[in-house]
Amino acid sequence: MPMSRSFLFHFFFLLISSCVANAANDDPWAQEPGAPPPAAMAGEWQLLHANIGVSAMHMQLLPGDFVLMFDRTDTGPSNISLAELSPCAATADGAEDCTAHSVLLDLRSNVLHPYPLATNPWCSSGALLPNGTLLQTGGFANGDRVARLFTPATGWTDLPSYLAARRWYATDMILPDGRVLILGGRRQFNFEFYPHDDAAPSALTFFPFLDETTELDAEDNLYPFLHLLPDGTVFVFANDRAVVFDPYNRAPLRRLPAVPGGVPRNYPSSGSSVLLPLRPDAPAHAEVLVCGGAPRGAYHLALRNGTFLPADRTCARVAPTDPDPVWAVEEMPMARVMGDMVLLPTGDVLIVNGAAAGTAGWELGREPVTRPVLYRPDAPLGERFEALAATTIPRMYHSAATLDTYGRVLVGGSNPHVGYVFANATYPTELSLEAFLPPYLDPRLDGARPRVLAAPAEVGHGETTSVRFEVPARAGAGGDGAAAGGVPGEVRVAAVAPGFATHSLGMNQRVVELAVGRVARLGVGVYEAEVAAPATPGVAPPGYYMWFVVHAGVPSSAAWVRIRPLGPAT
Repeated sequence: MPMSRSFLFHFFFLLISSCVANAANDDPWAQEPGAPPPAAMAGEWQLLHANIGVSAMHMQLLPGDFVLMFDRTDTGPSNISLAELSPCAATADGAEDCTAHSVLLDLRSNVLHPYPLATNPWCSSGALLPNGTLLQTGGFANGDRVARLFTPATGWTDLPSYLAARRWYATDMILPDGRVLILGGRRQFNFEFYPHDDAAPSALTFFPFLDETTELDAEDNLYPFLHLLPDGTVFVFANDRAVVFDPYNRAPLRRLPAVPGGVPRNYPSSGSSVLLPLRPDAPAHAEVLVCGGAPRGAYHLALRNGTFLPADRTCARVAPTDPDPVWAVEEMPMARVMGDMVLLPTGDVLIVNGAAAGTAGWELGREPVTRPVLYRPDAPLGERFEALAATTIPRMYHSAATLDTYGRVLVGGSNPHVGYVFANATYPTELSLEAFLPPYLDPRLDGARPRVLAAPAEVGHGETTSVRFEVPARAGAGGDGAAAGGVPGEVRVAAVAPGFATHSLGMNQRVVELAVGRVARLGVGVYEAEVAAPATPGVAPPGYYMWFVVHAGVPSSAAWVRIRPLGPAT
């Protein structure tokens, strides 16, 4: 019976811990008889910035190791000034706002740069285009029909009235041809594309599933969960139901059964969802995980009389690519609404942020859930969840989380108020930025941690390429943990697409495990792995990915690799 990756990870951790504890011995792998095992790895929190100037309602990791974070523009002045030569913005009352509502973090230096933001992106959506530009769509008031483009070099560029409909609480998803599907939003039961169809630039396609799943007043189907399946079709989840449809022929294909229990899981009941990692040995198979939410009626009870119902504690998992998909329901260690699910390079899922009672919305959440949970998809049922170290900072409504190139999870935001409120509030506006270090970043695993030395800047679908990396000598040298020929055991390469994070949803985040062929030893601790890029754009849409080398369950920092579009998309 093959060993699970979780077993290999913990086994290798025991070896590394033994090595560290006995570094002075002739045999670095020896452990004193009866020595206690190392303490459980629970993760670690680090404060990167006490004040980034804005509350990080939206987050996007960009190629080049930058993180863009931004908020609304109608909350009044932020806590960070614009650069000296940047023009101030006119406010609704005729005053000037000379503060920034978007900031760019350089991960390499931890330095923040303010950027002016002209139109209001409150509760908007986004997708990283194949050329590395962020497409950002919709928002509120003067921003609800605006498409915006952002790069660190150019800042924000607005495309006024570009969208055919108001997009507030919509979802964006990159398609295999590099176009972006823009679906839903408040009272918008339709979708459109970026860029426009040449023949019908303002065309909207009615999407009746959103009409069917909306509820009077509460809605419970905003920010629908979208996942691109390997065959190029789209999985759409809203409320407690799901469909698969063909975006090119604009036609529904099949309906999935409703999730047992009938718990709404979209805004404002705000669960979260991910497409689980795609594997090279089963390229047509895909599974979706949906976790958390709030009971039906919870929004009204919290809004009208201050009754905060307990959040849901279940996760539902389904394979929409199966001929007869069936939901399997599991229980998390704790209930959660407004949680963020972040895919990790190991293939695991981190569930972080949120509350144990109430719903999304201004002042409608209670009982912060400060302890993240790790979900291991490949572990046996009943052993998949692990509660990790808690933060001291509540992350309630308008929080966000995203993976960075170092394998950390950046966590920011939390503002359940109409404006910025720092005093006399149960949950004050939060301007800090933290990094959560998953268990694989424990320093005791550094002896197994690979470091990428060279990776291709760009590949095409189905191409074979190579990734060069090094592993500390004692983890990779023949005779002390290496396989025959001096090649380290269990080397994997994971391509991770960064998501646009807002409102408990990481749009377009994706993990594709690459097929690894021969791993050759080039020198002491230096190796080169033959790697096959994903075969089709349904498995991996064109664009920028973080390529992590994972050795014995321990990931490297990532190298940026662009997968070229098949056609003219940029």
